[in-house]
Amino acid sequence: METVDILVFGAHADDAEIGMAGTILKHTKAGYKVGLCDLTRSEMSSNGTPENRLEEANKAAEAMGIVLRSNLGLPDRGLSAGSKDQIDAITEEIRLRKPKIVFAPYWEDRHPDHIACSYLVQEAVFNAKLRRYLPETEAFQVESLFFYFINDTIDPDIVVDVSDAYPGKKEVLQAYRSQFTPPQVGEDIVLTPLNRNYVERVEARDALLGQKRMMAYAEGFMSKLPVALQYFLPKKGT
Repeated sequence: METVDILVFGAHADDAEIGMAGTILKHTKAGYKVGLCDLTRSEMSSNGTPENRLEEANKAAEAMGIVLRSNLGLPDRGLSAGSKDQIDAITEEIRLRKPKIVFAPYWEDRHPDHIACSYLVQEAVFNAKLRRYLPETEAFQVESLFFYFINDTIDPDIVVDVSDAYPGKKEVLQAYRSQFTPPQVGEDIVLTPLNRNYVERVEARDALLGQKRMMAYAEGFMSKLPVALQYFLPKKGT
């Protein structure tokens, strides 16, 4: 059983990479154990198959240096915020991996599965700490839950400077050729928002966010709880 420091949930392979691959790379390079859990096999994707989507996900995982990538096999375009079975599957994954920090998609997005994923993870994080909920598995309390942006964004609560990691983020996104490569003549690929300069728009978003704090690139995050600090500056003498 592989436990992690950070566990990132996404509805589909590539969600987490779009939103926070730079942050993931920074943490894996710093020695933290990061895991990703995709809720679905992306079987409803207009381009690509579940099989090559899995190959791409594994290639991206290797590039990020994460210690595990799991998939719950929940139905693509069938995620439901009120599904007890789906909440339970995510709850069990959290209890199995025992992360200090969990990330989920921001709760407002153009894709309904991203919204559903956000709410399912919120429910599961809460339920994971209840010792009488699914009592056959040991209760576990996550320290913090944060939300990353995929398609839609607002001014974030937190920004992470990912300037040094950005070449790596672009490499990670290139793993998803079935999603981000424009169709060529004769290929069984259709035009979607993802293969019409989507990666370039992600880079522009991250650059614009970084500009606000004099960073080349930044990734933004939201929190529903106040972000706790011990000091605004490092404690003197440390």
